[in-house]
Amino acid sequence: MTSGMQPLRMLPEILMFLGGLVSLISGSFLPRRRQWVTRAVAVVALAAAVVASLVQMAGPDQMAFDGTVEVDTATGLVRIAAAVGTLFVIAAATEEVAASPRESEFYALLLFATTGTVVLGGAVDLLVIAVGFLLASIPLYGLIGMARTPAGAEAALKTYLIGALFGILLLLGVTILTTLGSSSMYVDLPTSLADSPAAAVAVGFVGVLAGLMFKAGGVPAHFWVPDAAQGAGGATATFLTTIPKIGALIAAYRLIGAMPEGLDWGLLVAVLATTSMTLGNLAAYWQDDPRRLLGWSTVSQVGFLLVPVAAAGRSDLALPSLLLYVAGYTVTNIAAFTVTMAFPDRRGLASYRGLGSTHPGLAVALLVALLGLVGTPPTAVFVGKLTTATAAWDSGLQWLAVVVLGNSVISLFYYLRWIVPVFQIGRPTEQRPPDAATPISWPVRTALLASGLSLALGLGSGLVWSTFS
Repeated sequence: MTSGMQPLRMLPEILMFLGGLVSLISGSFLPRRRQWVTRAVAVVALAAAVVASLVQMAGPDQMAFDGTVEVDTATGLVRIAAAVGTLFVIAAATEEVAASPRESEFYALLLFATTGTVVLGGAVDLLVIAVGFLLASIPLYGLIGMARTPAGAEAALKTYLIGALFGILLLLGVTILTTLGSSSMYVDLPTSLADSPAAAVAVGFVGVLAGLMFKAGGVPAHFWVPDAAQGAGGATATFLTTIPKIGALIAAYRLIGAMPEGLDWGLLVAVLATTSMTLGNLAAYWQDDPRRLLGWSTVSQVGFLLVPVAAAGRSDLALPSLLLYVAGYTVTNIAAFTVTMAFPDRRGLASYRGLGSTHPGLAVALLVALLGLVGTPPTAVFVGKLTTATAAWDSGLQWLAVVVLGNSVISLFYYLRWIVPVFQIGRPTEQRPPDAATPISWPVRTALLASGLSLALGLGSGLVWSTFS
């Protein structure tokens, strides 16, 4: 691998950020009826970023910006998953934000937050981690606050306060590790931190990891996720429960590899994984609002996604299983959330009764998404859970593999609380006019496409696995 500034090696990030700038600036001059132009700019920027990422993935691994960003398969996956996921969000949001006073700002904030997520995924320098964290976090507060409802305002405030707290912890951890190691670059830290006090190194590691858990939405920084999923707009809820965790989890994986030997870093992550998946599952069981249920489901899914992070450096299966799980989770979670966007007034599980009769295609998409989140074959998340559990077993964390299996079974019960009413015969419990003749909306199209892609990734997981391994 060669290093140097090489800004073109970060072309996908540059395209996304410039797309956000152009959307923001041009939106200030366009009349409201032509704000769709900024949507087109965002779509073009994201599509170009995907193409550039695919081209770079076909080449050898490289370094950019004097070795602070690694352009490898993991970075390529983060770029593609984040960009494609954001494209899905923009498509689903077409009717929700079209011609609204903040349409151009919505697209700009999406692109800025996506850029920050991608920067996190490729960073191999603590200072770049800090920059990526801030770039991914600050736009998120604005996106949540766009709901302009009491619930949205509460969610935005809670997210901001928790984000500020864990941002301080992350910066504290960066400061400690950089001071102890006399360098912020991952390549130097294993050697330079080897002779440092283990307790101080542990504090620094925990601080950085805690900040990344805020972005991922996992324990102990998970408190904002259910409120934001419930109180934010549908498109924002879809985005914040999916895209930020892509870069945060890859960043956590890279961070483990930069730590010196001596302390069992994987065990700490395994404890967080267990706590996150168990707490998320138990809390989701009692939820009646579909989006709040999916918010707690997100907390649980972070626990599953942390399993290969705990196996980092111990199993050759860890990174490929993480990348496959991330790709599968992205489209599966988007499919579930976009179904709720198609029916924004249905805020109770019982209100979905009879959906299988009136909207069979959408009901099947929801079934695929929810069973996919459980980890049911042949969806992509099933393969992700299977391979991550195998990585845990292979790394000597057999108990963690058992926890994965147990929590997967537990999660089935609260997803069934939603699935059963969908395929029951009868009208929703809430009084509403018949909606069988509702035209196919963009959320419906997005849900169908995302659920189909979840199945395709599962069926083609062998080919995908060969790309990552």
